[in-house]
Parts: sequence; C-alpha cells; structure tokens
Amino acid sequence: MDGHAWLAERFEEHRPHLRAVAYRMLGSHGEADDAVQEAWLRLSRTDPDELDNLAAWLTTVVARVSLNTLRGRRRRREEPLDVRVPDPVVSPAGTDDPEYAAVLADSVGLALLVVLDTLTPAERLAFVLHDMFAVPFDEIAPMIDRSPAAARQLASRARRRVRGQAPVPDGDLARQRRVVDAFLAAARDGDLDALVGVLHPGVVLRSDGGLARTRHTTVITGARDVAAQATAFGRFSPFARPAVISGSAGVVVVAGGRVLSVMAFTVSGGLVAEIDVIADPQRLARWDLTAFVD
Repeated sequence: MDGHAWLAERFEEHRPHLRAVAYRMLGSHGEADDAVQEAWLRLSRTDPDELDNLAAWLTTVVARVSLNTLRGRRRRREEPLDVRVPDPVVSPAGTDDPEYAAVLADSVGLALLVVLDTLTPAERLAFVLHDMFAVPFDEIAPMIDRSPAAARQLASRARRRVRGQAPVPDGDLARQRRVVDAFLAAARDGDLDALVGVLHPGVVLRSDGGLARTRHTTVITGARDVAAQATAFGRFSPFARPAVISGSAGVVVVAGGRVLSVMAFTVSGGLVAEIDVIADPQRLARWDLTAFVD
C-alpha cells in the first residue's frame, strides 16, 4: 500500500471523531463536513513520515479550521447577535433500536449548543476540546495563541456559563416522550392550563422560520406566553411524528408528504425547559429526513 492510500485509509478511521469535533465546535452539519474535508485536503499534501501522531494532527487541523469559521462568522456578522438554532441530529430510531446508541453518541443537546454559540471562539474551542474530547491544555494552547494556563481559564469560564444556562435533560427518554406527548395533546386541544402544567415557568421557545423574516430566530420565554404560542399551532399536532433529536425526545411535523418542521424538546425535571423549532424550508431541505415521509 502506498503512502497516499495508507493516509486515506487512516483518515476514514478518524472521520467520525473529526466530524464530532467539528460539529460541536460549529453546530452546523454543512460547516462540520467542510472542516473535515479541509483536513483531508491538508493531509493529502503532507508527507506521512512527518506525522508522529496522526489523530492529534487531524484534531488540531479540524479545530483550527473550525476556529477560523467561528471568527469569520463574527467578522461577517452572518449570524444574529442574539441567538440561533443550531443544526440538530435527527433520527426516527427508538430506545430499542440498535442504531439509537450510535445516534445518541454523536448527539449534543441543542440547549447546550445554543449556549456554546454565546461563547467566544477561543472559549468554545478550549471547552469543547478539553471537556468533550479530553485534549490536554498544553495541546490546546498553541491553537489559540495562549499559554496552557490561559487556555485552562477559558475552558473554566465557558464551563461556568454552560452550567448556569444549559438545562440538563432528563436521562430517561421514555419519560421525556411522555412529557412531549402531553404537550402535543394539550396543544391540539387548545388546553392552555394543561400546557402550562407541562412547561417550566422559565421555558424558552426558539423558532427559526427562515431568512425571509426580519429576525432569523424568534424567542419567546415564560410558560404562559409559550403556551399561548403553542395553542396557535395546535392544528399541526396530529402530524407530529416521534423522533430522537440531538439525543432527546422530539417530533418531525409532516403533512402532505412534506416536512414542515423539526421540534426539539429539552425536558428537565419532568417539565419542558426549552423548545427549538426549525421550520426554515432551506435548512430542512439540506437534511435527510426521508425516513419521516411516507
């Protein structure tokens, strides 16, 4: 086997890990794939004899590419300054499906990704690489032109923000599903009190309906206001199909053979703490949701 073929084979072995790193850094499937592809292009131009630790080298490349993408977002101001709904990992698999474990392993809750979007690029890189992938700070530091101590401080700052803002989902998926089903039933019936009963008092609803709107993402907070919004869309409840979305219970709304929206629920303490709705046709068209369409 020649050097190029060996590199290609080894790269494919590392691809799932590299994509996981890029996805957690960027919260975007497309940008994550671009970062991984860039890593391959750089690797293909590298002498294999110069690589002492291929896994570390590839992780560094993907992290640096992702960091540049995050910095570019801020310079171009392509993303809203308040909030965006990240790309979810969507699957129809259930807890008894052997594919579910694989989906869950590659998933990051949308509530966490939303908080990660509020971090600076350097904070996000330090937190993601260290806390999620156990990369030592002495390897992280050169990526952000900081000392290991400064990289540690960035990760610690990010960790405090994550713990203070991202609700921790209940671990029992079946319990989550019961709460989501109760929410959908109450929305279908227009039962405002029942809706309030399954919502956390500080619940947050984020809805991305598309770039045509004056704001990319609409944000509503508070149980009463979110419940009122839910009743307005209750007519779509019968078209909601169960899904596992970023490791948690959610639904994909399908009508007339077309996916209308993806709804991700963060259930914490037996109540819905966050709801993320993506109804932007352009975003939905980029994901493979054919499993939900008859």
